[in-house]
Amino acid sequence: MSRLTSTDSLVLREARSLLTKLVRLRAAIVREGDATHRQWLPAIGRPAFRPAALNLAHYLALRRRDASRLQAELSAIGLSSLGRSEAKVLASLDAVIATLARLAGAPSPPPYPSAARFQSGHEGLSRDKTVLFGADPGGPGTRILVTLPTEAATNPRLARDLIGAGADCVRINCAHDDAAVWRAMIANVRKAAAAAGRPCPVLMDLAGPKCRLAMVWPPPRPRVFMGDRIVLQAEEQLKPDGKARGATLTHPEILPWLAKGHTVWINDGKIGARVERSSVRKGDAVHLKVFSVQQKGARLSVGKGVNFPETALDLPPLTTKDLRDLDFVARHADMVGFSFVQKPADIAWLQRELAARRQTKAPLPLVIKVETRLAVRNLPELIVQAAGGQPLAVMIARGDLAVELGFDSLSEIQEHILWLCEAAHVPVIWATQVLEGLVRTGAPSRAEATDAAMAQRAECVMLNKGPFLTAGVKFLDRVLHRMDRHQRKKSARLEPLDLWTGPRPKMSKATRSPAAPSSRSRQASKRDARSRP
Repeated sequence: MSRLTSTDSLVLREARSLLTKLVRLRAAIVREGDATHRQWLPAIGRPAFRPAALNLAHYLALRRRDASRLQAELSAIGLSSLGRSEAKVLASLDAVIATLARLAGAPSPPPYPSAARFQSGHEGLSRDKTVLFGADPGGPGTRILVTLPTEAATNPRLARDLIGAGADCVRINCAHDDAAVWRAMIANVRKAAAAAGRPCPVLMDLAGPKCRLAMVWPPPRPRVFMGDRIVLQAEEQLKPDGKARGATLTHPEILPWLAKGHTVWINDGKIGARVERSSVRKGDAVHLKVFSVQQKGARLSVGKGVNFPETALDLPPLTTKDLRDLDFVARHADMVGFSFVQKPADIAWLQRELAARRQTKAPLPLVIKVETRLAVRNLPELIVQAAGGQPLAVMIARGDLAVELGFDSLSEIQEHILWLCEAAHVPVIWATQVLEGLVRTGAPSRAEATDAAMAQRAECVMLNKGPFLTAGVKFLDRVLHRMDRHQRKKSARLEPLDLWTGPRPKMSKATRSPAAPSSRSRQASKRDARSRP
């Protein structure tokens, strides 16, 4: 038997040390994760979700620890750093432990996990992606969801064009239009999908208690600038005095909850204001001062959303209108979108309402929109409550999240949501302002193109309505197809880089030997020399 070199001895010691660490880590993850899973079991009525819920519990146990140093140590000896373990936590650990045991010379090393264990999480995620967003064998891996404009009810060609351009599923926003318009939209989509020979599921998004500007003055759309005052009032009869701009809210019950110093963001963060004083209880108003707005100002417009990131809002997640709309949604939609969800009890309420309307029909797939701080904090429990009862997708409502959490935090938070949902084998919808410039004006920006490429890591990406919506779908379809060659979730795919590894162009003589001029160049030089004075 050959002697061990000093390097071999070092690797052997390192392998034994790492093996001990990994075995202890696995035991702790199993202990904590199994305990969390047992707490969740009463909410999991759907057996198909139990393995995913267990993996999610193990993932949370793993991510409670700082494993960054362990990752570096594993990479140093050529092993997996566990950086892609979201969908298969224990299988990833077991594979590394099996290799370390062999490197460490263990007499009875454990077996490697089967390929089926590694693939089960991705297969479950892919299966639910198809259930929710439809199958598209010729399309990109990421599905395209399109918000329908009112025109889709009266223009059957629009649905045909969108599906032909690459749309996989459509969204109807119940905050707009009515049941008659929705029925016509769905009929046109179903007919176009049948003609295309593939499904096009319909998501109907309940409006929820989204707070918006109900009335503004002076009409029609006052512009505000840095330092301006805005007065929020409960009654439109109470007009502000002086130079202040004014508005009422669709949910005036929020006003008494606003305290001095609280921030208020209007129109997806385009206007930021801070409460200077509040006298709502005395029948007056809440007085704001603008501290964030672009130099040219921004307009107060009826219907624009208002966010209160520092104010605890206790609004019911289902409004009277939502419950009326649910009668139609439960009969006609393929999935239901739930806005302003924050607690597991919110989802339980919707599940009861849907069950009463669906009766013996299968549970309707659910899309929960993550748009508040509390929803982010409660996301694991929201996923368990929802996916425990029906197929689920999570929509990252990036517009609301940006103003709720801060634009500087959005990129990090959306990554965390992607990882958590992959651990739960739950599809993600990447939403809000994707290719907004292209859809509205016909020309994309560089930032939009990059954002669209990043969206490929989600299972679905949503486009909002606009005059160039069909062009936006075509552009996005091409971008997603290209990105599928190079990326799957967080993993780079090592396909050949044709840009640099394909056939090399032939170099001209001048290019091939810049130090030795060609005969034509020498002749030109001689002519130049003769022509010099």
